Amino acid sequence: MKRRILNFGSLNIDHVYRVEHFVAPGETLAAISYQKNAGGKGLNQSVALARAGAPVCHAGQIGEDGRFLEKLLQEEGVDTANLAVTHQPTGHAIIQVEPGGQNCILVCAGANGSVPADYMEEVFSHFGADDWLLLQNEVAGLPTLLSLAKARGMRVILNPSPITDTLLAADLSAVDLFLLNETEGLALTGESEPQAILETLTARYPDAEIVLTLGADGAYWQSGGERCFCPARKVTAVDTTAAGDTFTGYFLACRMEGKGAQTSLGLSAKAAAIAVTRPGAAASIPRWKELLETTV
Repeated sequence: MKRRILNFGSLNIDHVYRVEHFVAPGETLAAISYQKNAGGKGLNQSVALARAGAPVCHAGQIGEDGRFLEKLLQEEGVDTANLAVTHQPTGHAIIQVEPGGQNCILVCAGANGSVPADYMEEVFSHFGADDWLLLQNEVAGLPTLLSLAKARGMRVILNPSPITDTLLAADLSAVDLFLLNETEGLALTGESEPQAILETLTARYPDAEIVLTLGADGAYWQSGGERCFCPARKVTAVDTTAAGDTFTGYFLACRMEGKGAQTSLGLSAKAAAIAVTRPGAAASIPRWKELLETTV
């Protein structure tokens, strides 16, 4: 059977408000516009993987109000056979986007926040040692998911976002690849300088690959004593909401195809650069053909 990526991740309904500036404490602010979009780091990363050509299966939970998210994934070519529908409302996010393209996000876990252990076990029964597991930290049960993946010999990729006490207390020794930004690197290592983050994580998890993204300052890849760097593409940002998720999906798709770290970083940086030039989360993620045809 062909190797697959199981993305056990969040699915959210994004309520997006374009604003003149982020709302301050005690302030009431009129939004410039409003949109309801598909979102959640898990969903965004599955869309990015699919658009990059990777065979991706999505597991997670939605409520009846999130049926359109399931349909969207199916239309993108994502396998949703392991997606569960519960009586709870779908997770959702309140997103403010200011004129410069920066955002701030308030997330309500909803169905993402209570994932039963027996459901997790059923999902993992369909995957084995040739498969990869992608995790973020927007669904409940991270320690159990890591344990189940390790028991089945899967390659584990962790995007440790958002940082929580549960994540910081978890045994992350099963992780084969960390994909994180500077904020997450600081939380995991106590270091703020990129080189120190890389060195500390490598010392702690010597067998793991590390990808450290620095936004407009580029991205590093490190594995043991090897390291490479890729600068970010210079573009005018409209909305940065799905930039990291786009990078993650494209990087993993490239690596699964056997591309080297430097090539994978470059293609992922280009995909992320395209994504930030247009509004929306999943809707902003480019397809592989577009990536090859676009100059940024």
